[in-house]
Amino acid sequence: MNDSLFGAQSLESPAALASALAPPAAPGHFDELRGAATPAAVPRQQPAPAGAPLHDAALPPPAAPESPAPATTPAAAPELTPPWARFFEHLGSGGFADLPRRALNLERQIRDNGVTYNVYADADGPQRPWSLDLFPLIISPESWTQIEAGVLQRVRVLDRVMADVYGPQQLLAEGLLPAALVRGHPGYLRPMHGVKPPGDTWLHIAAFDLARGPDGNWWVVSQRTQAPSGLGYLLENRLAISRQFPQAFEELQVQRLAATYSAMMEGLQGMCPAGSPPHIALLTPGPYNETYFEHAYLARYLGITLVEGNDLTVRDQRVYLKTLQGLRPVHGLIKRLDDQYLDPLELRPDSTLGVPGLLQAIRAGNLLVANMPGSAFLESPALLGFLPALARRLIGEKLQLPALPTWWCGERAALESALPQLGDCAIKATYPGYDSHTSFEAVLGSRMSRRELDEWAGRIVRQGDEHTVQSYLPLSQMPTWAPNFGRGHIAPRAVMLRVFAVSDGARSWRVLPGGLARLAGADAQIASMQRGGSSADVWVQTRGEVDRTTRLQPHATPASLARHRAPVTSRAAENMFWLGRYTERAENAVRLARLVLDRLGGEEPSSRPLLEWLHGLSTRNTLIAPEVPIGTKARRVFERALIADLGNAETGGSVGYNLRCVRQAAAAVRERLSQDHWNQIVRAEEEFLRRTAEQDDDEREGGFAAGAALHSLEAASAALSAMTGAQTDRMTRDDAWRLLSIGRHIERLAFLSSALAAGFKGGAVHEVNGFEAVVALFDSTITFHARYQQRRDVATLVDLLVLDGDNPRSLAWVTQTLRGRIARLAGSAPGKLTALSYELPDPAMWTLENLCEVDADGKYPALVQLFEYCEAAAYHVSDAIGIRYFTLTSESVRSVGV
Repeated sequence: MNDSLFGAQSLESPAALASALAPPAAPGHFDELRGAATPAAVPRQQPAPAGAPLHDAALPPPAAPESPAPATTPAAAPELTPPWARFFEHLGSGGFADLPRRALNLERQIRDNGVTYNVYADADGPQRPWSLDLFPLIISPESWTQIEAGVLQRVRVLDRVMADVYGPQQLLAEGLLPAALVRGHPGYLRPMHGVKPPGDTWLHIAAFDLARGPDGNWWVVSQRTQAPSGLGYLLENRLAISRQFPQAFEELQVQRLAATYSAMMEGLQGMCPAGSPPHIALLTPGPYNETYFEHAYLARYLGITLVEGNDLTVRDQRVYLKTLQGLRPVHGLIKRLDDQYLDPLELRPDSTLGVPGLLQAIRAGNLLVANMPGSAFLESPALLGFLPALARRLIGEKLQLPALPTWWCGERAALESALPQLGDCAIKATYPGYDSHTSFEAVLGSRMSRRELDEWAGRIVRQGDEHTVQSYLPLSQMPTWAPNFGRGHIAPRAVMLRVFAVSDGARSWRVLPGGLARLAGADAQIASMQRGGSSADVWVQTRGEVDRTTRLQPHATPASLARHRAPVTSRAAENMFWLGRYTERAENAVRLARLVLDRLGGEEPSSRPLLEWLHGLSTRNTLIAPEVPIGTKARRVFERALIADLGNAETGGSVGYNLRCVRQAAAAVRERLSQDHWNQIVRAEEEFLRRTAEQDDDEREGGFAAGAALHSLEAASAALSAMTGAQTDRMTRDDAWRLLSIGRHIERLAFLSSALAAGFKGGAVHEVNGFEAVVALFDSTITFHARYQQRRDVATLVDLLVLDGDNPRSLAWVTQTLRGRIARLAGSAPGKLTALSYELPDPAMWTLENLCEVDADGKYPALVQLFEYCEAAAYHVSDAIGIRYFTLTSESVRSVGV
């Protein structure tokens, strides 16, 4: 879009302007903006029109149907469909000229909200921001009526197919379903045969991928039943886009989404086994799953607990959630985990994502799972060709929403019909995603040469059952906002619509009035987020009253508020504990590294005890390798070894390694952190690793590394201070936060105790430089000089760093705080300690006179003994907390809420 577009706005209406400047859809594709197909230069075959009979599994598939006559509306016609015309007429103040600003606001909102989609699910890779287009896909009431009726019909059929396959298996006996597509499918779970699900409902959430053909009708391309994604992303899309175009959103009478989500939750709660109110959780593979953001977002929106497999345990054929308060019964699971990983005892034994014994709890009727395990075979593209006959057999109805003609090449008649049409079809794997079968990405025959088509034909002939052929459908194209170096422009993009059917009761479903639109790239014909596509909001219009139901509860009661307070799972608690420990460990490593570089690079000569103390601490905290010589023998070797390992994220103890551990622990509890806090953590790691990498390049080119290393450490120290502020001032003081704080103080107690013990044993504290270094390591230099001025004796050191209850770096403050927070975690009243608290020394028993006693050798035995005791107590308490709250193996484990 050039500048003339904005200048012309005063002369033309926004709708006319959009019509004049928006390019038409590609030839042969339906133009969503204008409501008609752009005539193709050369006609090609298309699927049969809606209502035409599709082939039955019991009969040889027919040849591909002839294409209907192309739409007669000329592509050059400027008129937009009425909904799109109204959309552009109600852009709001600024009109077209304001679109670039809104696009930037949308991008900023997605980034600030932390909406991500991890394309490669790489634990060490960067998270990719969710891609959302500025314009929504608008669905008219007439189109939605067709979609809604067809989707409801299809989910009923699929549910009854599962009931038969895991029950009497009459469909297999009658030949309506080939046994190879069911029993031969890796997703068919024999342990589920004979199971009676709660409410006799197998499918609670089903997704259907639809495409609009050149004839204007919608066609089913695929279906998802295992763990369909999109229910969370479409919510975020709706919130983001409706805020950009509030006037158009109201004017077009867009149907709201909240009522359907509420109905789904009420339906699940009503079907759950005994439990009042039932406890429902969302089972996620974890933070490295590509759609983890959606899992956390959806769990928050629905008000349910987000859990991973190791959060759950099965006892006496019942599922329990491991929480800090004990075992809490779970009555329902919304799973976002593929079936094969659910139970390592009966399915994949190498799975670390599932719950041992989960299938036994399901068979016992003690757990509702949405969706019930075993639905993977329904996702095979080959099944689409058999559904028309199955619908007539199971519900006695003809399918209203057709699927693209599909041929499973495991049948000879289908194979012979499909081979001549490969150039006009898509070739798909029958069993995608399974190592035991041939798996590949779908390919388009129209994009292949004659030689490539012959090679594919040979593979299909050799392994017919592994291949499914589906008619090619030119995807409809919708207008999208394409930013460029100018102000942006409107461009058509191929679009596919994912629609969701959710259960609202036993064998009852409703269709979510919206969906997730997926857009192909600029030159692509396959709409896929994995292939770099983007998404769009979906506005479904209604001619009736807009349902303004909200999930907000204005009349909350103390009981309802207590129910919505999410329990702290043992996994989340453990990750919060280690988030605290690694944050403190990173701070300690940064402070120690800065101290070492400062003392090694100073003009004043460092004493041997000081260098030995620094070398010992650096080795103990793995900032350097044990074989690195001590500073008294080779100061520059010591310095260069420390600098070289600062950014080594693979070496335990390095600053880079600790920052990475902070990020990984935070990722596991991402839903508990503010966006600012998470951004600080991510930036701290990225910036430090970038700086140290550049520093390595400079050193190889002959530059001086110590100064650059100190600058990197100063930046890391500032970032860690910001993290500490977020943890201290912006987090709710619940049990999860207490464990984070306990983790930090355990790490601080152990580190400072060991540093002081080493300083007194080696004599570093008795040298002026060593004395100052110890005070600096405790981050107490300014306080010390302000309080004691020129004094440099052991009594002042002990007074400030051991006994001062107001100094957060003193052993007394850390120990006293730890004792209190451990007791509070156990539920004790204020001022009351628990047995574990007493495992730590009581600072009230320490006296300056006793700790400063000197023996005949000039040593301080009571002081060193206290340091060693504090360090040992810190690690002992850490182990005890792990047993009590994380592994739940102590005798104090109990079940709550039964």
